[in-house]
Amino acid sequence: MKRVRELLLAAVLCLMPAVASAGAAHAAVPGDSRTVPAAATVGAPEASAATVGAPEASAATGAHTVTFVNRSGKKLWIGSTVNKGEPDGDSKNLKSLPVLKPGQSATVTIPEDKAPYHWRGKFFARQGCSGTSGSTFHCAIGDCGVFAQRCTTGEQSVSLAEFNFDQKDTAAPWYDVSYVNAFSLPITIAPKGAEKVTENGSCSQQGCREDLLPYCPKADRQHNSAGKTVLCVNPSRDATSAYSDAIKKHCPKAYAWSKQDQETGNKTMRQCANCKGFVVTFW
Repeated sequence: MKRVRELLLAAVLCLMPAVASAGAAHAAVPGDSRTVPAAATVGAPEASAATVGAPEASAATGAHTVTFVNRSGKKLWIGSTVNKGEPDGDSKNLKSLPVLKPGQSATVTIPEDKAPYHWRGKFFARQGCSGTSGSTFHCAIGDCGVFAQRCTTGEQSVSLAEFNFDQKDTAAPWYDVSYVNAFSLPITIAPKGAEKVTENGSCSQQGCREDLLPYCPKADRQHNSAGKTVLCVNPSRDATSAYSDAIKKHCPKAYAWSKQDQETGNKTMRQCANCKGFVVTFW
């Protein structure tokens, strides 16, 4: 994991009480970007699919794509943030992210074909959103600003799909699922077009389909107005706890706390150099 942490330029400093970042670190920290190998084959979404353009320009040949699939049974607004303050340049933030009804899917192209020739960040699902985009729009879970199709603030305490796409790194992309800041929805990440995939090796599927809210320690649960548990927030992202123990037990292929990638035999992060892209499914 030494190689991975060298790639992840975001430290575990000033982190929000949220999830890890893809391609680098294990929790959603501003600038923390971690990556985990995705799984073999993911079935094509049964519902409608749309293509969402990358920010400011369409990606050149060879750029990776990320397809989002909504299996949660809820309407989801996809959110995204990138790592900040990186010495080799900050990634370009995505400005046109999809809104998915249950069963729908959509694809975005990663803007890694222009300077700084990498994209390090994370994706997450916003829930319970309402209001007018650009003015009164807000979300009950995963709120990241007043726009329906892009984020203007850092991610909140939610489940994260983290990536490090880097055209200068022959081992990239790196990817991981992070529940370091919190658990909101189950996430799986699976690479597209990868060969010789093994269960726990490069290009393996990360994350899990199981809803982990029932296993959340009572002290870490957050409820909606009807009293239903909708979020499980990590009380101590940089240390083990009852929260991290529960997450690791039921979903070992996701980050449960920020230093989990230093544990012997951990399955938190992967890379898949020959894939064409990824499928991120919210369950």
